[in-house]
Amino acid sequence: MADISCTEGVSNETTGNASSEFSLDADFQYSLFPVIYSIVFVLGLMENILALYLLCCRVKHMSHSYVYMVNLALADTLFVCVLPFKIHYHLNGNNWIFGDMSCRVTGTFYYINIYLSIAFFTCICIDRYVAVLHPFTYIQIKVTHYVLVVAVLWVVALSIAVPLILGGPLHNCGMRNTTACFENFAVSSWTYRMAPYNILALVFGFVIPFSIILISYPLIAKRISQIKRSVRKRKALSTIYIILVICTLCFLPYHLTHLLHFLMRIQVIQNESFTKLIYKMRRVTLALVSFNCCLNPLLYYYTSSSKQWLCNFRLRFRSQVVYTVCDQKLDKFSYVYKLQQRPGEKQHPDGIN
Repeated sequence: MADISCTEGVSNETTGNASSEFSLDADFQYSLFPVIYSIVFVLGLMENILALYLLCCRVKHMSHSYVYMVNLALADTLFVCVLPFKIHYHLNGNNWIFGDMSCRVTGTFYYINIYLSIAFFTCICIDRYVAVLHPFTYIQIKVTHYVLVVAVLWVVALSIAVPLILGGPLHNCGMRNTTACFENFAVSSWTYRMAPYNILALVFGFVIPFSIILISYPLIAKRISQIKRSVRKRKALSTIYIILVICTLCFLPYHLTHLLHFLMRIQVIQNESFTKLIYKMRRVTLALVSFNCCLNPLLYYYTSSSKQWLCNFRLRFRSQVVYTVCDQKLDKFSYVYKLQQRPGEKQHPDGIN
């Protein structure tokens, strides 16, 4: 996984080459991360728990692709559950006090969410592509096929997570005598140990899935645009736009800065000013990528045709006016009378006296 063992750096981190060494600082992260993560935790937890409840218990008349959405909401829920630990970590100057194993678990789930979200987006994209351009093939796909795909994705994610959770210990930051979590690996670790993780994550975790999304969705949108105006057309286009917006706002900036960050760590980029800028940009995109779990419920809403997403609270007030269609005695139509119900007089069930 990209940068899976070296994430948010402490403010006084060093990098260097054979001739020089300079510090990397981003003191704004101590306020940026707690604020962003607090917002994401509150909104993401409420939205995704509600989404899981509605998707599993209340929403009806959905396609088999709801399996992807349920698992996407589950991954987002696991992600927001680790945010309180990261909020405490950044509030205390990037000092981890919860132990080695909890650091590995929280750090792993943080990045599992990123790549599982992209994977499920890609699955939804392929599902929509087949449904629109190959409808006869689509009707032959069963829900068991979706469950199998989801199982494979979770097995792959967990097979990567287990070695990371059972991996090496935390790394101490000597300058401030703090315990860092998932960061501060030496240049040799980046060059040899972490390079395969980062390259595979960038290529198979983002470049290929994002390319599929960019290629498939214009074809889908073009085919949908040929259909006459309908509710299904509007919902399909809304699904396309939401996924493109989430990928563009959350995942694209993160992976672009991560690529630069990786090149900086293996000392391909050695310019001091540019290195410091990359380091600060990465802090911002790490915070920005977490917003995806707050935006994903929009996808569930626009994909579902159920009215259960709407929380209808009906306030019952006594009617003040009554509309009549016809007064047979006066032979007049569409009169409006003020309701002056006499004691003991019963009202007609449909509201007309």
